[in-house]
Amino acid sequence: MPDVFVNYRTGDEEATATLIERELSRRFGSERIFRASKSISGGQAFPRELITAVRRSSVLLAVIGPRWLEARTSDGRPALADPKDWIRREILEAFGSGAQVIPVLVGRTDRLTREALPPALRHLADCQYRRLDHRNAEADLARIGNELAQLVPVLAQADQAARHNDDAPVDSERHGNHSGEVRGTQVQARTVTTRQRGGIGNVGRDFSGTFISEPRGPLHTGSGDQYDLRDQSSGPRFTGDGMGVSYVAGDNSGSNEHSSAPRHGEGEEQ
Repeated sequence: MPDVFVNYRTGDEEATATLIERELSRRFGSERIFRASKSISGGQAFPRELITAVRRSSVLLAVIGPRWLEARTSDGRPALADPKDWIRREILEAFGSGAQVIPVLVGRTDRLTREALPPALRHLADCQYRRLDHRNAEADLARIGNELAQLVPVLAQADQAARHNDDAPVDSERHGNHSGEVRGTQVQARTVTTRQRGGIGNVGRDFSGTFISEPRGPLHTGSGDQYDLRDQSSGPRFTGDGMGVSYVAGDNSGSNEHSSAPRHGEGEEQ
């Protein structure tokens, strides 16, 4: 059963009416906010569903833009003066059922005056209005929602329940990863995108290990010693420990001969 009925005229701010309905539905639940094109299913009797929804609602929001008063019937009469006009009928039904009627003026739409309305609707000009400016839409929608929560207790309960669910702690056993004791910064991500030039090509699907994009300077990602043998000399330089290990720096052009035999006088009996 709806608690809020969104009344609007096609051709005058129907997009704003949709914006209002969607925000209120997000906050209070879709079933509590009625908008004809959303809430009436295909094949249902349109007149009956509209009248029933208005009579069951506690609040009617009349969305009013700059063309709201200008609408005309097929024979040129003001639409609001036509007893068959659905905007007129919905508002009158809300008055008759005791619902709170709140005009929502969109943008710079002028405030309604009694003189501009047909006699049956002149009470609408006396109803306190709210304004929705698209440049301040978030704050204006929040204000309208807060006021509805004050007017309709079930909306306040739905609002509190939704906030409670948003604040509920996440079950770490069902969501996320557990890595035991972590010192420093831990980051969990589903997808990591990076620009990579040269090297290992494209990385897709499951990827584990260390990925370094565009390294500059010496890098060490494993265990053991790291040797940085950058040398600015023009020729090669050879160093060793006599145990079968050589390190070569500089321009390693030509041949490189390595022997593990000890030199005379080093560990050799005379």
